[in-house]
This record gives sequence, structure tokens and C-alpha cells, in this order.
Amino acid sequence: MMRQRAMILRACASGLAVICGLLAGQAHAADFKSVGADAAILYDAPTNRGRKLFIAPRGMPLEIVLMQGDWARVRDSTGELSWIEKRTLSDKRMLVTLAPVGLRGAADDNAPVVLRLDGAVLVELADAPQNGWVSVRHRDGAAGWLKVGEVWGL
Repeated sequence: MMRQRAMILRACASGLAVICGLLAGQAHAADFKSVGADAAILYDAPTNRGRKLFIAPRGMPLEIVLMQGDWARVRDSTGELSWIEKRTLSDKRMLVTLAPVGLRGAADDNAPVVLRLDGAVLVELADAPQNGWVSVRHRDGAAGWLKVGEVWGL
């Protein structure tokens, strides 16, 4: 009886390990999109009849958590979850600064500051992050580098 119980427990543990491994293999990098040309409404449910939570401004970056029909479940930079119509999203990659930062002329702590940015400022992703820095463009035309930890939306 004890031996059967031990075999069952081992089989369950083995099966659980396989399932966990499969789920871990399905993990992937976060998918981000931005609100398109016009502001968009964030809802509490995937329907226009849902409660309106927030009007997201043009360019606001959102992490895609789930796609369901014409709707996307999204997370904003504060961690709040909501629903948005897919058609209002753009593939243009925008980031938001997390605090006041200096946009640097090069990917170096000692590089001169090109532009000072307040917190919650939108910048466009210019190139993929490298060595802890990300190349961005401000809407006023200034381009430079920010540390990866200074922005949200990557």
C-alpha cells in the first residue's frame, strides 16, 4: 500500500514537472503596442457597453496581455488592466519615462544631456535596447539615449 502511494506521488510530481516545463516554454517577451492616431477608451470588459475606465491619449504605450476577438486586454504603466478595441492600437512603439530624466547624446552616463524630460513623457522607440540603453526620439525632434530602467514599454 505504501509502495503504491509512493509510486502515485512520484508519477504526479513527474507529470507536474512536465506541465511546468511546457508552460515555461510558452513564455515569451512582452508584446507592446501604442494607442493610435486618436485617443481611445479603456473599458472594464471587452464590450462598448462596459464601464469606461480611462481615455488613453494618442501614443500611450500598452502591454498586450490577451487578444480576444476585436478586443485586447492591456496593462498600462501603472499596472492597471483594462480592455481596448484592437482597431485603436498602433504598432508604432512608444515608451513613457518613469521619472524626470536626462536624454543623453550617447549611451553613456557621462554623455551630455540633450534634453531634460519630466516623468510620464512619451518618447518614440528608435532602436532596440542594447547594453542597458535604448535609443529614442522626442516629439520635438530631439533624439538620444535613455537607460532601459528609466522608461516603461519595452
